[in-house]
Amino acid sequence: MDDLVGTQAPRRRLASSDEAVVELERAVPDLASHRRPAPQSVDWRRLEGELGTALPADYKLLCEHYPSFELSGFMRVSRPVPGKEVAWVHSAHEELETIAEWCEDADLDDPMYAYPTPGGLLPWATSNQGDFFLWSTSPAGPASWTVTVASRSGSWWHYSGGAVQFLADLVSGALEPWALPRVRPEITSVRP
Repeated sequence: MDDLVGTQAPRRRLASSDEAVVELERAVPDLASHRRPAPQSVDWRRLEGELGTALPADYKLLCEHYPSFELSGFMRVSRPVPGKEVAWVHSAHEELETIAEWCEDADLDDPMYAYPTPGGLLPWATSNQGDFFLWSTSPAGPASWTVTVASRSGSWWHYSGGAVQFLADLVSGALEPWALPRVRPEITSVRP
């Protein structure tokens, strides 16, 4: 039986991508040691063209300044690799197939759908236990997208802030990790 646990909200939604990244570095102090001296150039125009939508600025900033990383041996935050943007989109499409199945099988009062359905869910991170961390897309644009967690256990929940702020709040304990283990402020793996 699937269950929508509810929605958690940040004290204040961070509108600035820079501010969100600073909060994440504050929550995960070791992250700053992995910051690139210069931003890495991802071909966002090509990636977003292939995907069919722009992506949130906070996520793009995170991807340009940091490698893919794993938090607490649990949560994997991957990024597109420059020159392999299309491969990232193909991977997202594969995950969308699973998400579409989960949405179809979920017994929720308000049905959810996978992207590209308007308002659909688009993956941005996963866990090593099969959980998905998704953007709830919106016609209002990526700056207004929020986060939905689809737990392998069948629990679904929302966070009314952006992805990078979600990471900071999850690690700092500012939000409850409903249906997830506690995520400690440690980087346990890094991939270029």
